[in-house]
Amino acid sequence: MLYAGIAWGAGGYEIEVVGADGATAAPRARFGADRVADMAGHLRGLGPELTTVVESTNGILDGRLMAAGLTVFRADPPLLPPRPGFGSVPAAEIARAAAGAPSALARLIRTRGTQTGREPELAAWIEGTASEVARLTAEGRLLSHGGRDRKEIALTFDDGPQPGNTERVLDVLERYGVPATFFCVGMNARAHPDILTRMREQGHGFGNHTWSHPFLPELTRSQLTEQIERTQEAIAEAAGGPAPTVFRPPYGSRTPEVLGWLAESGLTTALWDVVPDDWAMPGADAVARTVLDQARPGSVVLLHDGGGDRSQTVEALPAVIEGLLGRGYRFTLVDEMTARVDEPARTAVPAA
Repeated sequence: MLYAGIAWGAGGYEIEVVGADGATAAPRARFGADRVADMAGHLRGLGPELTTVVESTNGILDGRLMAAGLTVFRADPPLLPPRPGFGSVPAAEIARAAAGAPSALARLIRTRGTQTGREPELAAWIEGTASEVARLTAEGRLLSHGGRDRKEIALTFDDGPQPGNTERVLDVLERYGVPATFFCVGMNARAHPDILTRMREQGHGFGNHTWSHPFLPELTRSQLTEQIERTQEAIAEAAGGPAPTVFRPPYGSRTPEVLGWLAESGLTTALWDVVPDDWAMPGADAVARTVLDQARPGSVVLLHDGGGDRSQTVEALPAVIEGLLGRGYRFTLVDEMTARVDEPARTAVPAA
């Protein structure tokens, strides 16, 4: 059995492979964040007995690796040494920890993602923030939806940009003249600036979705600050405009303390009220039906353009847009909702 530990850093990924005895079994390999497909091919080439292991601050890679046919496991903090201020635990440490305690790993399921096995913990974190969410909403520092008196909708897309998926989403949005907000992962934004340029040119908005998609309650304040600030810089540089004013926590993960840190950062936390779980791939029809069933005036719709196979999202998008247009909805950006602009939201036009 071989164990491949994958670490992330500012520029991309590093892989270390060890055997069951913890001894190095293959040369170290490095891949930029723009070479995930090449990395998946490299891992497949190591043979069928490979256990691929990410750690829990690396939440954007497992879906793409599983889509490529790899078996992926997650190593959580109790199994690993402390993380640095920015970046993951070193790849060799991840691989050796996995080899030393394989039963402590969580095997990830494609329809559940990086959160596999941690859903109860995540739900408890979120439930414990109800009063803080209400307070920050009243202060204008957190948004779950816009005003219910305006028949407008904000479409949002998380975890990209991801080549292929994101361009196809942009094609659909361009065809209908619909603006959307893209909550970008910093590592992906830095790797694919051309896609962010197109987003800006089409009039879309940007949000910060951290550098590596971690569970926020696992981070120290300084680690969270590094994630946010580096992503702000990456998005502004890639898009050629100002840094985002809105932030979305990965998985919605939060505690009262984390929400306090986010409020003090000056960013508005953007949640959602329509969630079709498109990342779990329930089928394009199910995605569209859920959005249309849940949508209300002021709704914020959570969709995904990155993190794995998003073909169902792309396929569902025309039905979502046409269904909402047919009900008289207009489309707006999240930061326009947070600013409470008085002018009418931009009106979409039917596709030719």
